[in-house]
Amino acid sequence: MSEIVSLETGSKTGYPLPPAHDVWPGVEDPAALLDAIAEWLAGYGNQATRRTYAEGLGLPVTAADLAEWAEPGRHLDAWRTAVLHYADALRLTPSPASVTAPPPAPRGRLRAHHWFRWCATRGLDPMGATSADVKSWLDTLATADAAPATRDRMLATVKALYGYLADTGLVTGNPAALNRRRLGLATAASSTSGTVTLTTRQVRALYTAAGTPRRGAGPLDTARAVAVVALFTLGLRVSELCGLDRSDLHVTRGRRALRVLGKGGKTRVVYLSVPAENALMSYLSARDTAAASRDTTVERRTQARHAPPSPLLQTRTGNRYQRQAIWQLLRRITATGGTDLEPIAGAMHPHALRHFYVTTAVEAGAQLVHVQADVGHSSIDTTQQTYDHAARAPERSAVDLVAASWFPDDTSAD
Repeated sequence: MSEIVSLETGSKTGYPLPPAHDVWPGVEDPAALLDAIAEWLAGYGNQATRRTYAEGLGLPVTAADLAEWAEPGRHLDAWRTAVLHYADALRLTPSPASVTAPPPAPRGRLRAHHWFRWCATRGLDPMGATSADVKSWLDTLATADAAPATRDRMLATVKALYGYLADTGLVTGNPAALNRRRLGLATAASSTSGTVTLTTRQVRALYTAAGTPRRGAGPLDTARAVAVVALFTLGLRVSELCGLDRSDLHVTRGRRALRVLGKGGKTRVVYLSVPAENALMSYLSARDTAAASRDTTVERRTQARHAPPSPLLQTRTGNRYQRQAIWQLLRRITATGGTDLEPIAGAMHPHALRHFYVTTAVEAGAQLVHVQADVGHSSIDTTQQTYDHAARAPERSAVDLVAASWFPDDTSAD
């Protein structure tokens, strides 16, 4: 097996970068594999979905990361052509990274265990992977304390890829087509969802915590954190939030709304609640003020003519937020939220707020068809199941009525 650059510290990006004679450790035909991956990703109309799948497999999703893979003079023409095909699928421009660029944001503790990185460390050609290899990979994820839902999501991505590779004849079968229930990754359809069910008190505490200045966070960071929490209370998916551009914010029927690109390339209009509108406009105003203090009027006009679409949410360096960074931000906010959030500090994730939107809307009397449209469920059955699988509100349980029938009420005693 050829020497592999360290996946943790051996390169700026952490991607499996090999010596010049081996562009992808263990892979017999790396150009063919990457070309097939690019074609598979291009089949998804939603750009956020393409990036999510690519990142979940352990592939680069930024131009800076891709630059090392496509370094001029290092690789064969077939490989560079495949890299350009992949870059086009993700709408990236692979160019040499600037030495003055800040270090990339952390990608999460499971980064080294993404499928292609796991294969590279073992010299395993993904084109020849077996079901036993996939099970071994899942065991590695379990040992790394990846939650069952995380393992299930990562397995689903690998399964989708190999389904395409099998259809095109590049592999003989789908090694990831495993029984999820036997692997302990699927719950019974009638069981209560493992998703955290937030109370209104906890959501209020989360919103308050987001607006409380944290160590190392400036006013713009705080405004961004409040906007993130407020926008999630609209029922957005994390990939949808990351994929929003500033141009998606508009006014329709006299009210500010977002043009959201959801699953399957379907676009829906999401109206802003009062707190979400206030938080978002405050953040954008603060961002514009900070930008104006850095740039001259001429520079801003020049940038506006040549700049790509501006993300609705920007990192400190002006880049688009990635899913993992949003997760980390929510966890940091939750950790500072006091006693109300302490029970969920280790389990908080973006989908909990989407779940909160569905359950709260239904319990408030909203029609299921309206809630379905709000959150972009393809079927009203999905909306119903989301609500049915949630832990019911305590006041909708008869437990207190039953207890009152046998437990003495000391407050009524003389």
